[in-house]
Amino acid sequence: MSTQEILTITIVLTALFAYINHRFIKWPPTIGIMVLSLLCSMLLAAFGNTNSVLAAKALQLASSVDFQDVLMNFMLSFMLFAGAIHIDAARLKKERWPIILLATCGTLISTFLVGGMVYGLLPLFSINIPFIYCLLFGALISPTDPIAVLAILKEAKIPASLELKISGESLFNDGVAVVVFISIAEVAKSGDFSLVSVGGLFLQEAVGGLLFGALLGYFGYWALKSIDDYKVEVLITLAIVAGGYFVAGYLHISGPLAMVVAGIITGNKVKREGMSDVSRDYLDKFWELIDEILNAVLFLLMGLEMLVIKVNPILLLIGGIIIVIVLLARWISVAIPVSLMKYRIKFEKNAVLILTWGGLRGGLSVAMALSLGNNMYRDEFVLITYIVVVFSIFIQGLTIGKVAKRLQSKTV
Repeated sequence: MSTQEILTITIVLTALFAYINHRFIKWPPTIGIMVLSLLCSMLLAAFGNTNSVLAAKALQLASSVDFQDVLMNFMLSFMLFAGAIHIDAARLKKERWPIILLATCGTLISTFLVGGMVYGLLPLFSINIPFIYCLLFGALISPTDPIAVLAILKEAKIPASLELKISGESLFNDGVAVVVFISIAEVAKSGDFSLVSVGGLFLQEAVGGLLFGALLGYFGYWALKSIDDYKVEVLITLAIVAGGYFVAGYLHISGPLAMVVAGIITGNKVKREGMSDVSRDYLDKFWELIDEILNAVLFLLMGLEMLVIKVNPILLLIGGIIIVIVLLARWISVAIPVSLMKYRIKFEKNAVLILTWGGLRGGLSVAMALSLGNNMYRDEFVLITYIVVVFSIFIQGLTIGKVAKRLQSKTV
């Protein structure tokens, strides 16, 4: 299938499902599009043996799109920048300690809890997977996905400070999770673990990404402050994202973290000091539009991915159990940092429960699962990851607003 065919079918389907959702279903756009594409995938899978042209074309489309490559190497950079550009730096600074601890300690705690519990669960179904690969699954499923979280929180109407904690954590913890995931994958391949090498990798990826992002942000500030033409200014921000992410990959530093930092600087210092009102308005609308379009396309692709995932009834049952494991690990990994901070930092009522239910998994986890080699139990972990992600987006995403409202109305 040619690039033109892939783009055409993807855009047409995204627009069609977005219209149906907006006109009739009226769910948050990302959830509505994903559910419709999932239903479409299931119907096509059910009738796939009829050799229909429609089923064949849909399967060809799903097989032609390298989801891991499209998300990790293209879409993620633009979506993280678009999300970060709307973050208030002053408010973010006030919530920095909860965000830092949740993004680092919380992710590590969840990784080991999920890995340990999955390692204990699988032998009950006569499936034996070494602990290191269970830990690898824990690393890919533990981070809350910034794309899913930011898209759905817009509709949830939860307290502003709590929304910032959730969105801030999700923007930063993907960089930590990717470093942890890469480190465990290297240990799995080599069989050797070195604290020095893992620490060096973390410093290179995470710290390097933060510093490079700041450099990109201040370069953008210098460039945008020297001109006043909204068309050129928008083009410069596009160049910062596309070029910056490419260079970050070449330097082996965290591109996602670089995009978050560059987006925060652009959305605050650059817009406040380096832009006219006209340019600021165009920039906001442009990146909001980019964010909405890419979110819609991403969730369509996630739904169509069902066509190429190998379904196993036993793994479906295991996936249902692992949903509970992931939620339990999330609750513990949130409760520990919150209990350490609650005497110095004020938390909202029932913050732990809201943070637990609002910690959505999304495309980032699916992309990391798809990046596993066949000798890393890829088929098993891809299906389980997909089950957890679908539950997270569909059930948690649709109910987080109601859950938060009910919990907030109760006393602590």
